[in-house]
Amino acid sequence: MQQTPGGGWRARIELGLRADGQRAVLAKNEHAGPLVVQKPFYPEGADLAHIYLVHPPGGVCGGDELAVGLDLGPCAKALATTPAAGKFYRSAGEPARVDQHFRVGAGASLEWLPQETIVYDGAVAALATRVELTPGACFFGWEIICLGLAASNKPFVHGEFRQRLEIWQDARPLLIENLRCRAGDRSLIAPWGLSGHTVAATFVCTLGAPGGPEPFRQAALAAAREAVSPFTRDNLVAACLCDGLLVCRLHGRDSAAAKKAFIAAWRALRPLTLGRLAHPPRIWAT
Repeated sequence: MQQTPGGGWRARIELGLRADGQRAVLAKNEHAGPLVVQKPFYPEGADLAHIYLVHPPGGVCGGDELAVGLDLGPCAKALATTPAAGKFYRSAGEPARVDQHFRVGAGASLEWLPQETIVYDGAVAALATRVELTPGACFFGWEIICLGLAASNKPFVHGEFRQRLEIWQDARPLLIENLRCRAGDRSLIAPWGLSGHTVAATFVCTLGAPGGPEPFRQAALAAAREAVSPFTRDNLVAACLCDGLLVCRLHGRDSAAAKKAFIAAWRALRPLTLGRLAHPPRIWAT
């Protein structure tokens, strides 16, 4: 593990999964620094691996740089999650950064379902995720961002957080978006921004190639909207179709409620897109 010029630490992990007959095999597991995967689990059968990405320090400090690479070969299937919430801690000025790069081969499926990310007051941080899909690949993913610790009366009043999410298919962009939250900005309280909400969450699911069968796409959209409807009372929730993606967004004040809403959407959509019932990772119950 090396130090960054700002005095923080660099850590990286590169994972590669391959389909070996009817089994998803973790063929590559290389890491430097505190990012580890101990072993894959197979609660749904040998063809789909559950991967738990562990960051032993439990949080990212100013100056730290983390890099996560996950490569799924053709027909490989994996569900990846984290055992605890990600945390960006207060910084003395140096930025913290996490870069995530996922590549999904033809006929493969990746479900990236991490716990929420908490941005502490005073953090200066960036989270960038890039997903590259080969035609025929399937991707589920969500990111749940919580600004400050509202329950502990520790709001996000100092610092800055940037988020970038890119989803590409065959070198064609399906979704590229940027979120910038600077403490004190009007965008955090304006109706056209976060409107005073402290949780900003995005859920995406591929629905095949852009312009695919419209009845299937509409059925998936209806299923997602029905699944998240119980959470619309206390949150701003919307779901729409964007090229070959179903995108659901939630603004609220409770990250646990956001996660429950997205799990409900995942439960509804997984049988339609992957042909299998939702099987929550065991680590979520600990």
